[in-house]
Amino acid sequence: MNKENTAKAEKLKTIIENSKNICVFTGAGISCPSGIPDFRSADGLYNQKSGYNYRPEEIISHSFFVRNPELFYDFYKSKMLYPDALPNKAHKYFASLERMGKNVSVVTQNIDGLHQKAGSSRVYELHGSVLRNYCTKCGKSYSLEHIVNTKGVPRCTEDNAIIKPDVVLYEEPLDEAVIDGAINAISNADTLIVVGTSLVVYPAASFVRYYKGKNMVLINKSETSYDYLASIAINEDVVEVVEYLEK
Repeated sequence: MNKENTAKAEKLKTIIENSKNICVFTGAGISCPSGIPDFRSADGLYNQKSGYNYRPEEIISHSFFVRNPELFYDFYKSKMLYPDALPNKAHKYFASLERMGKNVSVVTQNIDGLHQKAGSSRVYELHGSVLRNYCTKCGKSYSLEHIVNTKGVPRCTEDNAIIKPDVVLYEEPLDEAVIDGAINAISNADTLIVVGTSLVVYPAASFVRYYKGKNMVLINKSETSYDYLASIAINEDVVEVVEYLEK
């Protein structure tokens, strides 16, 4: 890290040491070091040539899932599932704060389940999780492994209905209980650390405005439109910042 970001990271280290209630708000950038590409960067999913005649946003919409489940699952399995991905240093660091006795909540836009794999116990998944899947008729649950190992469209073993990932698709609302938990976690935090998100996906991005404290920290490779609201804005890879915090 450069001198300016090192100074900011040192300040962040002090803030974390003095905080009891910490909320970590994460986006795709925290999982990129685990080998999961983001959506909106130059190399992200939305800027890749998908090989399909539809935009990625259209394919992962509710109406497309209903209309064309075969193509939906072809895209979903090849572009959005990373069953072998493991938590990186950043996921593990925020989980470790919990073991140190901090009251830590994680609000994430990610669907990869890596925060839980790292050991975080209070995670609000705004956009659902690829780890959970259910029959659209009877509600029977299925694992990620079942989806990965099924050829074509996964169907329920009970009634042959289509299985749907428990992921919030375009045109679908966020879960109200998850929203309430996330807003409560953000509004009651001493410190809010926003990591790896450009804060352009709504309504999720607007949730940071519920924070009432003085220590709002943004860690993202590129600048965001919310940087001016932050007490500290570090434009750096989160793993490099975490490596400094752990010294």
